[in-house]
Amino acid sequence: MMMTIKDYALDEGGATAIEYGLIAGLIALVVISALAATGDGVMAKWQYVMEKVTAALSGSGGSEGGEGD
Repeated sequence: MMMTIKDYALDEGGATAIEYGLIAGLIALVVISALAATGDGVMAKWQYVMEKVTAALSGSGGSEGGEGD
């Protein structure tokens, strides 16, 4: 019985799992922070593209390009 308790106390498997969990959590935090920091810029670019596509489809695209190209 005493040997089993000693083996259980020396087992480091749980500590390794906790370390991997902390590393995964930190990586997720960095990814979320990076996406949040660049999100407004990316959203503005897609808004610009959407406006240009909408203008082109409605025929008010200006003198860029031409009909029948």
